[in-house]
Amino acid sequence: MVDADLILVGGGLANGLLALRLRQARPDLRLLVIEQGETLGGNHTWSFHEHDLTPAQQAWLEPLVDNRWPGYEVIFPDLQRRLGSGYASIFSHRFHQLLMSELADGVHLNTTVTHVEPRRVRLACGNVLRAGAVIDGRGVRRSDQLALGFQKFLGQELRLHKPHGLQEPIIMDASVAQQDGYRFVYVLPLSADTLLIEDTYYADGDAVAPDTLRDNIRRYAEARDWRIAEMLREEQGVLPIVLSGDLPAFWDEARGVPQTGLSAALFHPTTGYSLPDALRLADHLVALGRWDADSLFAAIRGYSLRQWRQRGFFRLLNRMLFMAGPADRRWTVMQRFYRLREPLIQRFYAADLTTWDRLRIVSGKPPVPVGEALRALAAGDLHHKEKR
Repeated sequence: MVDADLILVGGGLANGLLALRLRQARPDLRLLVIEQGETLGGNHTWSFHEHDLTPAQQAWLEPLVDNRWPGYEVIFPDLQRRLGSGYASIFSHRFHQLLMSELADGVHLNTTVTHVEPRRVRLACGNVLRAGAVIDGRGVRRSDQLALGFQKFLGQELRLHKPHGLQEPIIMDASVAQQDGYRFVYVLPLSADTLLIEDTYYADGDAVAPDTLRDNIRRYAEARDWRIAEMLREEQGVLPIVLSGDLPAFWDEARGVPQTGLSAALFHPTTGYSLPDALRLADHLVALGRWDADSLFAAIRGYSLRQWRQRGFFRLLNRMLFMAGPADRRWTVMQRFYRLREPLIQRFYAADLTTWDRLRIVSGKPPVPVGEALRALAAGDLHHKEKR
């Protein structure tokens, strides 16, 4: 006897969106979402660009969206530019509220899973739950099969003493002092007097020094004459930036358990954005309509491998960013990129580059030493070297 048709371990973005899609498309399926934390989605902000999703996906996602803006800005030492592509953000508190209203009868919060198999899970209390399939969506899976850099950040939602005057997001302000790799500040205007400010790094290591990042945020606000009245919320995270890898071997480590989200290597290789891939996978699985463990594992593995093959160019660019030139000059690579035409930048974020786009990105004089750039381009087996 099974306890559910489908058990989703982890109530984060990927499993949450999949559960919501299934509740609406297949209300006959018995779903069980198991989350170790107090809320679904944890304490996170997820953003996406207008052209990352189809109009139908945008419409479906709309109830979850907290803020939308008609454009955004990037700032570098030698470039300041507004781009007229829409940008939107979802906050985990809204995510939790909506999913609980739809799925409450099938959600177990504050529940730790100690062991996962394709058709059953063991809880910390010793109970075993069985299902037609189990999907593991608990975030990054550490693996020797992937060579990684890291995008790490700490963000604070701040209420100010007076309106900040910012109309649209600043998704990269790299005019700040460079430290620990490529550093930039990310700013979302949430209301007239509230902001989310994140201090962000593309770094070789994943260690975060919270007090340093908090000080950086305070100094950034002071430099813009934004007087902080209250900190409303704080979040931090570390996202994988893949340099190279053996994805079939990575999937072998899953031992037949279907995976979603970061644990399925489904995220934008360069930006780390994961919402578009999470929604695309949910749509793909709903269209297939096969919910047994073997079919799900084969479908998700195959989908992940196809995305991996199609996105090799992004991993090449990542190696250029992390391996060519001194760390405190990595911003020059991004500054050069943001001088390109806006439609190309849109396709870059959507991970849908044309052949011409790829040629355009790498053509011309590179902003890093040529010899180091060539070595970075050739380092497609970096994961093997790291294992040695």
